[in-house]
Amino acid sequence: MRANLLLSFNIIALISVSALLSYVLQKHGFSATTLLMMLVAAALIAHIFTLFKRQQKQAEMVIRALANGDSTLGLGQQHPMLKQFEQVKAQMQTARFNAEQQAQFLQALLIHVDLAVMVCDDNGEVIESNPAISKLLGKSFQNLHELGAVGELILNAEHNIRSTTYWQNGEQHDTLSIQLSIAEIQGKVRRVVSIQSIHDQLQLKEQQAYKRLTKVLTHEIANSITPLSSLAHTCTTLLPQELCFDDIEDKQDLQLALSTLASRTGHLGDFIARFRQVSSLPKPNLAPYNLANILEQIVALHQQQALSQGTTFELAIRSQQLVMLDNSQIEQVLVNLVKNALEVLAMDHQQNAQHSNKTPIIQLTLAQNSAQQLYIEISDNGPGIAEHVIDMIFVPFFTTKQQGSGIGLSLSRQIMLNHGGDLIYVPKPQGACFRCVFG
Repeated sequence: MRANLLLSFNIIALISVSALLSYVLQKHGFSATTLLMMLVAAALIAHIFTLFKRQQKQAEMVIRALANGDSTLGLGQQHPMLKQFEQVKAQMQTARFNAEQQAQFLQALLIHVDLAVMVCDDNGEVIESNPAISKLLGKSFQNLHELGAVGELILNAEHNIRSTTYWQNGEQHDTLSIQLSIAEIQGKVRRVVSIQSIHDQLQLKEQQAYKRLTKVLTHEIANSITPLSSLAHTCTTLLPQELCFDDIEDKQDLQLALSTLASRTGHLGDFIARFRQVSSLPKPNLAPYNLANILEQIVALHQQQALSQGTTFELAIRSQQLVMLDNSQIEQVLVNLVKNALEVLAMDHQQNAQHSNKTPIIQLTLAQNSAQQLYIEISDNGPGIAEHVIDMIFVPFFTTKQQGSGIGLSLSRQIMLNHGGDLIYVPKPQGACFRCVFG
């Protein structure tokens, strides 16, 4: 109000001085009085300009403060732009409130969603991420360069991609599905990345394929084995004792052939029965158990056999937590793994007894991994598994043993998967190491 009155007064004074100056110049010409009046007019013009400048500066300060979210500054009650200013102020406050609400909603959504999501700039700096990303990858990070090949894949992409890649962090192994969208937000390039583990899905598909294969094979082979076995036994019983051959050895060969055929079809039938276990494994009957007690029972069960072949058991219990499991199935897994280790060590000891003084050792460890999952590790100091067959050891019916069926490891892994865990091979500098991870 005061600024408006002052401005009005200065304008009226300037008009009056200008009119008086014009009159004096016409009547008396240029004189000291006219010079004084010209100075007064100049002073009034300068003052008016100062008043305009001050109001402009005040308006700039108010608008800048409003843009920065400071609503404490405002225009005077008599300011001609007060109404428009209040409208803009209300609209900006509403827009800011809605934006903050949306940002909070998105942050809450990111925190609670299971899918790992992050947003980064073109230099790899992480701008936003949810807890699922560090949980999935097993580490916290601020830049994509910390993720090795995964980070390079995301940074080097020139367009939207959907890809899969292998991920390893310490003992954690995983297969990741990565979906990348590149967008320009507020003039800056942003990379929106979602990551999920497809390790379990791949294993499930693999196991389903094995089950379908075993069902078909067992059905077809069993249909052929049964009549073959029956015919072999029938021919053996029908072969008369008085049957004559030109050569007595021909009769013996025939009897041997028939008995061998009956024996082999019987063994093949037993193999098919084990074969069916992979595709018809019953669902686990879960109950709380202490894994430490189960391990102690496994050691006691095999202690006599280990002593007889000079093998030593080393048991390390680092956790006493209860786990929901099917006791009989988990025992079967551990029995298979310990039995394999004993057989490998016994064979290795026989072959290298004269050249080595090494004591065969089987270590059984119960502990927790970095993801706080309980695991049982069975390792030995034997020759280990050849690198070229590691990828095949869990394939049903693949075996490196002369008398092996290739069922044990595949069946053991299927049991662990049904328990929500996994059976993995852990590379070690010496010997073989299998880890049963409980979900």
